[in-house]
This record gives sequence, structure tokens and C-alpha cells, in this order.
Amino acid sequence: MNTSPFFIKPTPLQVVMLKVAAALLPGIIALTWAFGVGVLVQIALALLTALLAEAACLKLRNYPIKPFILDGSAAVTALLLALSMPPLAPWWVVVLASLIAICLAKHLYGGLGQNPFNPAMVGFAVMIVSFPAQMSRWAAPLALDMPHLDSITQVITIFSGAVPAAFDTMASATPLDTIKTGLKAHQALADVMGAPLFGNLAGVGSEWAAAGFLLGGLYLLRAKLIPWQIPVGFLGAFMLTASVFYGIDPANYSPPWFHLFSGAAILGAFFIVSDPVTAPTTPRGRLIFAALAGLLTYMIRVFGAYPDGVAFAVLIMNIATPFIDQYTQPPVFGRKAKT
Repeated sequence: MNTSPFFIKPTPLQVVMLKVAAALLPGIIALTWAFGVGVLVQIALALLTALLAEAACLKLRNYPIKPFILDGSAAVTALLLALSMPPLAPWWVVVLASLIAICLAKHLYGGLGQNPFNPAMVGFAVMIVSFPAQMSRWAAPLALDMPHLDSITQVITIFSGAVPAAFDTMASATPLDTIKTGLKAHQALADVMGAPLFGNLAGVGSEWAAAGFLLGGLYLLRAKLIPWQIPVGFLGAFMLTASVFYGIDPANYSPPWFHLFSGAAILGAFFIVSDPVTAPTTPRGRLIFAALAGLLTYMIRVFGAYPDGVAFAVLIMNIATPFIDQYTQPPVFGRKAKT
């Protein structure tokens, strides 16, 4: 017969990180199928750099290397960073981003559990602000009926830094960037979205990647590895905002389902905003945090200078995390709430 007290055995961090990495696999497979081997090259570069940087920082801080390397936190940071990068970005871009994520955004603040900002998003944000041209090297989806870079040429392009002479005919802007550019040029939204780049819900190929990340995110929820308040708050506010603008002026604002399956919305909701270190700890605080991040993501996408806004929205809300935690603490049992 079971009797009290009952103790909940915490899941080891290594197991949690392994499950998060496994949850990313469907999206990684879909991205590779859509854009080619460049996706895997960026992942390999990010993983190698992140693990080496983690070991070097631990050595400099006189910490044991093996247990921290094997906890999987640096590897997951590398995965999230690589999945945010263009598949054909030069090798040094993802290497520099990984160094910034691990050395500056993580260890400079004391290591895992002490960093106030999401390390992967810090690395990405620094790169897109500093090197916008290199961060726009997206190959055309392989499903489109047009010339493509083969796998060997993709690898050569990444490591040489040079682009083939015919690259302009094989490259493609992201769906979000295409719509923003088209609307600024006073093109009709229907005409822009009628281009071959767009599929049934969003961009060709990228919509399948979003579906893959959604599948992995639902697994994380089912396994109770992330709190439900984060994806519900983020996607709820994000979709509500998109629906309001689309309802007011459908000729100039993309439909909400397009925003949901474009860019990093789903990846952000389940894998980035839900970072337990940089998100609030209270249930109500998580809802507020995620909802404001979702709202900011849409506003940056539509009205900002960048086509996607997940990274900047998360970093902005990371600043507010201590404030949100302070004012959303539940009342202590046995004490009256202050009036």
C-alpha cells in the first residue's frame, strides 16, 4: 500500500535535453527535404563549435568538463541556433553565432541556469543585425520547378564563402520577406501570394517544416517537458493579433494561418519561448510572458525592419522576466493577500 509522503523524482537534465533534440527531428528532416544538405551542414558546424566553446569556457572557469558537456544543454542551443540560420550562410556566420551564444550569452553570466537571455536567440540576433546579406542566403525550395544547387555545390558555397555565378537564379527570399517587399512595392497581396514560392498554407517546403516542429512540440507537451501556458499564450496572442489585422484589411495583411506556418512561429512557441531558464516560473507569468512575445513577434514581422520577429520578441521579453515573476507570485498558503 502506498503511503505518504510522496516524492516526485525529477527528470535528469540529460534526459530532458535528449527528448528535446528528438522532438526537433521531424522539423529537421522536413527542412532538409525542403532546402537540401545545407541544413545539416549548419547543424554540424553549430554543434561542433558549441561543444568546443563549452569545453573551453568550462576549462577556463575550472569546472569539470565531462558532466556539463554531457548534459546536452550546449547541443540543444546549437540545434536551435542552426535551425534559425539560412542553409547557405557562410560557415563563419554560424561558428561566430555559436561562440557568442555559448561564451557570451551563457558563460559570461555564470553558465546554465544563470543566463538572463536565450543564448541561441542572442547569437542569431547579433548575426542578423551585423551581417544581413549573409543571413539572407536561402536557397529556393527543392520542390519548385527551377534550377537548384546540388548537395556538393551547397557545401562548397558554405565553406568557400563565394556564390556560384548563377546563384541569383537559384536563390529565394523567404515567404515573409517576399510579402513584406511586395507590399512595400504596392503590389496586391493576392498577386504576391500567387507566386510559385507559396504553397497551400505558407511557403513551399517551409510549411512542412513548421508541421514537423508542431509534431515535436506536441510531443513535448504530452511528455510534460514544457508548460502548456507558453505555447498556448504565444500562439494564442500571435494568431489573435494576425486575425484582427486580417479581418480589418485582408488586402494588406496576410491570413493568420500563413503567419502560423511561416518563419519560426511554431519553432519559437514550443522550443524557444519555453526555455525554462529565461522564462517566468509562475503559471500566470508564463501566460503573460508568452502572450506578449507572440504579440511582439507579429508586430515586428509586419511593421518592423526584419521579416521575422521571434528572436527579438524573446530577447525583449527576457528583460521583463524578473518583473513578471515578481508581480505574478501566488499568495503564500496560510497568509492573507495584501489589499
